[in-house]
Amino acid sequence: MQKLRFATAVITPFQRIGLLRTAPASVFGSTSGFIYPGSREAAYSEVRTELVRKSIHLLIALVPSVALVTGVDFMLALLGIGTLFYAYAETLRLNGHPVAVISYITTVAARDRDRGRFVLGPVTLGLGAMLALLLYPLPAASIAIYSLAFGDGLASLVGKMFGRLRIPFTRGKTFVGSATCFVAVYEVTLAVLGSPKEAAIIAAGATLLEMIPVRDLDNLLLPMGVGLLANFLISG
Repeated sequence: MQKLRFATAVITPFQRIGLLRTAPASVFGSTSGFIYPGSREAAYSEVRTELVRKSIHLLIALVPSVALVTGVDFMLALLGIGTLFYAYAETLRLNGHPVAVISYITTVAARDRDRGRFVLGPVTLGLGAMLALLLYPLPAASIAIYSLAFGDGLASLVGKMFGRLRIPFTRGKTFVGSATCFVAVYEVTLAVLGSPKEAAIIAAGATLLEMIPVRDLDNLLLPMGVGLLANFLISG
């Protein structure tokens, strides 16, 4: 229950997309405070899209708590069914037969590079959580999934809103986004393991993995890498 409350407390603020209309001009009204140059309307649109995307992204943080209550096998089946259903709905959408609610959310959350294409993010997100549960025991799998939800999710959102200095050779990753990833992963790992040293090591590993420019495949790379590191530290 504590993990569920923690996940809900983080997810809820990002669902209040309407607050963007009253956001301070220092964030959205000036291109100097926003990573992407362009008009105010473009900035609003970019952040709205990212808020919807990362609200969905953060929901994956519920997986460890559900797995703890219902069992890993049930959670794997649920993730598998959900991923297959999304893939089917996305295929229908691309063929001119949108599925109510799912296709609408997909369209709203799609980045410019995904327009007119199969939006792969939710598939890799589901597969990343499934791989974590399959490959690692629940403590390590939980850290891997929390890193995917909060580390990757918040890094992208904060980086787009406030990032100015970009990290070379990372295709737009920002220092503030990577710092957010480190802090987020450190906090969730500390909550699970209670060890500041191990939390710092895992957070550093997650931050390095998050910086690798592999687009939606980071949903696979991050939980697999973090889970491996966490499992090594826990079992060692």
